[in-house]
Amino acid sequence: MDLQAIKTNRLYIKVADQLTKLIESGAIKPGERFPAERELAEKLGVSRPTIREAMIAMELSGIIEIRTGSGIYVSKQKPLLEARDKGVGPFEIMEIRYIIESEACALAATRITDEQIEKLKETLIAMEEEEKLPDASEKADWKFHLLIAEAAQNSAIYSVVNWLWELRNQSELSTAFFEKIRQEGVHPSINDHRKIVEALEKRNPEKARMAMKVHIENATAAAASYFGKDL
Repeated sequence: MDLQAIKTNRLYIKVADQLTKLIESGAIKPGERFPAERELAEKLGVSRPTIREAMIAMELSGIIEIRTGSGIYVSKQKPLLEARDKGVGPFEIMEIRYIIESEACALAATRITDEQIEKLKETLIAMEEEEKLPDASEKADWKFHLLIAEAAQNSAIYSVVNWLWELRNQSELSTAFFEKIRQEGVHPSINDHRKIVEALEKRNPEKARMAMKVHIENATAAAASYFGKDL
């Protein structure tokens, strides 16, 4: 009996496969610039984050070159390889963090203790110090978000938030991408984190929710800037 393994490719891999076929067919030639992210998303019927993650996978496979400030180009030098599944993409993770962590932050505002506020302030200082290091690992950033999840006093929320950060660090696609954007000078915003602490200290759920939303929106926009402004 001849059986083949069932594949359940992520959506970004399916998109990467289609775009790679365009290159192989000669529709987009080596050295040529890719169409804009918005245009690709509309034609393929997928979200812009999915297009970005397909591009990351293709860059890691040597199919394309992403030139910050210029755009995305078909590679001239490296042979075309199939884009492989490298884990959950960074933009998918940020999207679910936006949903989960903003509500966790609102809940934390009603339950956080003075001691936990002080721990958050100490972690802010640790983040500032960590960002001075050339090989900053963002461990303080992870701790900051876990402290907020802990302050929500809901073990399920804590487990989910921690798992999302673990997922980010376990995904080859995410870790490779975040390493690239750090090299481009994209770092966690200390000011955004400070505003979250201020909202929590006021025990204001709506301000805390909004502060977290703005923080993750800003982080997503900063990460997306890697692909160029006109995309």
